Amino acid sequence: MERQIILRGALAGAAGGLVAFGFARIFAGPRIQDAIDYEAGREEAQQALDKAAGLAAGGGEGGELFSRAVQGNIGFGIGMLAFGIAMGALFAVAYTICLGRVGNVRPRTLALLLAGAGFAGIYLVPFMKYPANPPAIGHEETIRQRSAYYVIMMLASLLFLILAVLLGKRLQDRFGTWNATLLAGGAFIVAIGVVMLILPATGELASNVAEYGHHGSETPLPLRDPSGAIVFPGFDADLLYSFRLSAIGAQLVLWAVIGLVFAPMAERLLGNRPVRTAPAKADISG
Repeated sequence: MERQIILRGALAGAAGGLVAFGFARIFAGPRIQDAIDYEAGREEAQQALDKAAGLAAGGGEGGELFSRAVQGNIGFGIGMLAFGIAMGALFAVAYTICLGRVGNVRPRTLALLLAGAGFAGIYLVPFMKYPANPPAIGHEETIRQRSAYYVIMMLASLLFLILAVLLGKRLQDRFGTWNATLLAGGAFIVAIGVVMLILPATGELASNVAEYGHHGSETPLPLRDPSGAIVFPGFDADLLYSFRLSAIGAQLVLWAVIGLVFAPMAERLLGNRPVRTAPAKADISG
């Protein structure tokens, strides 16, 4: 049974990854290309400044194996498909764990609730602290730190979400379903808010402060010449906003498709009946 559920979750994840890639290709793709163009223009401006200052041109360490355009299209598509399959399998594992432990919930309803929780816990809440960035934003020397902090944020989000559900169930008999949900939700907000306050902003990482000073993020500021005149603008705020909105939309589509595709498959597999916390008592009346 568990293998069948996980297989269906992976299939739902693959469908979600493909649909999310299509969404992202339409809405985020142009923003990614704009960011790539900005990055190329900024590098040219920086090289011109270095040349004027008599500095050797920074040629890097041999160039990239794949261009930004390839990374932003083919690589992004493969990545979204693989991510969708992984999230679908993880979703299915969570689903099997919840079966029989969440009260009187139909298999279809449980699938939709878990999909919403996955979107919120794995993406939306961590996004509020460390939002997605297009090419040209972020420094190579902070990649490991940023990745580590994002993982910490995601794990904290999932942990507190699970604890909030358990707290709500514990408080349900005493305060009722509505009030217990509000109390558990409030506890989750407070707990995750504390984590957000403790974790540093990307602009406040030690290497960033040493190199660029105190800033809230790694978004490129205007490039200036030695006299202080701006020779290349900072990253466009409207472009950044549009990209992040598209990124949220792509993840919302991913998790919505996972839930909507998996739900009927789970109901056909398990039957159209509520999943009870404990097995029903046997009928001994004869």
